Amino acid sequence: MTTVNNALYDTLGNRWYTAQDDPVALLRAEGNLRNPWIATAIATRCGTGAAVLDIGCGGGFLSNELARAGFTVTGLDQSVESLAVAQAYDATRSVHYEAGSALELPYPDKSFSAVCAMDFLEHIEDPARVIQEAARVLRTGGLFFASTFNRNWLSWLIVIKGVEWFVRNTPPNMHILRLFITPQEMTQYCHAAGLVNVAFRGMRPRLNAAFWRMLWTREVPPDFEFTFVPSLLTGYLVTAEKA
Repeated sequence: MTTVNNALYDTLGNRWYTAQDDPVALLRAEGNLRNPWIATAIATRCGTGAAVLDIGCGGGFLSNELARAGFTVTGLDQSVESLAVAQAYDATRSVHYEAGSALELPYPDKSFSAVCAMDFLEHIEDPARVIQEAARVLRTGGLFFASTFNRNWLSWLIVIKGVEWFVRNTPPNMHILRLFITPQEMTQYCHAAGLVNVAFRGMRPRLNAAFWRMLWTREVPPDFEFTFVPSLLTGYLVTAEKA
C-alpha cells in the first residue's frame, strides 16, 4: 500500500516562507485566503484572546497569523524541524509550539475555544480519530476548522497530477487519493465526535494572470491567489461546533 510522503516537510527549512518553486508556495497562498477568515470567525464567536490549538501546524502559517490577531495559540506537529521554522517566524514570540501526536493530544478535555487542522487530515490514516481528539479538547460551543480535499477523479487530476506537472520540486506521493475525504465522510466523522452545525466552503485557485504564469513557468507567483467557491469538488474548508 502506497503511503503519503510526510517526511518532505522536515527538509523545507526557510523555504516554508520563501520558496516559489515548490508546492509549499501553494500552502502559503491558501493561507492568505482562509487564515483571515478563520481569525474573524473565532473572534466573532469566541472573542479575541481565545485559546486556539493548531493541529499539524507545520511551518506555522495559521498559528503565527492567529497570534498576530491576539489569540492565545498552541501549535502541535510531529516534525521538530517544521516547528523550529514556525517558531523562528513567530513575530509575536507568543505561540507555544510543541511536538506531539494528533492521535493522542497532550491536553486536558475542554482546553481550547477553537481547534484547527489545515491541510493535515489527508496526510494521516485515521482522520476520524484526530477529529475525535479535536472535539475532546474543545470547550462546549467551541469551533472546529479543517481544510482538505474531496476524493474523486477531478481532485486526482488537479490536486495530485496537476501540481506534479506544473509546480517544480513536487516530491513523489505528496498526496495520495485514497486519503482524501469526501464531504459526506467529513460530516460523519464530525457527528460521531459530537460536532454539529457542520458547514462547508469550497476553495480553488483564482483563474487570473498569476495562475497562467504558474502553468508556464512551473513556479508559483507571489500574487497567486485562491478563492472561495460553492463547489466542493476539489479543496474545501469545513467548520463545526461542539454540541
